[in-house]
Amino acid sequence: GTKGIGYKNVTMNEYYFQGHFPGKPVMPGVIIIEAMAQVGSVILLSKDDFKGRIPYFAGINKFRFKKIVKPGDQLRIEVEITKLRASIGVGQGKAYVGDDIAAEGEFMFAIEKDCE
Repeated sequence: GTKGIGYKNVTMNEYYFQGHFPGKPVMPGVIIIEAMAQVGSVILLSKDDFKGRIPYFAGINKFRFKKIVKPGDQLRIEVEITKLRASIGVGQGKAYVGDDIAAEGEFMFAIEKDCE
């Protein structure tokens, strides 16, 4: 299919909490975006046409952060691939903590044509 869900159990052991921010750990937005891109990559690589290829992160659009993600939270990442032509893909992602949207936005992939 073109939809996928991934989970990230956020713990205080994550390296980025050492400095983001001292005394008030907050998961960096760029890590949330990367997690969405990884879920999108798994969706793409599950398709026969893309097996063995590498999807590269090509851009983000209209991203919004709505809730702080902190240690102890479970991040549920839902991604849908909305456009896929040749070697370019577009995904819509939402990251939830419980029922609350923590972040949402659109991202683009460029899929390597041949790994040889």
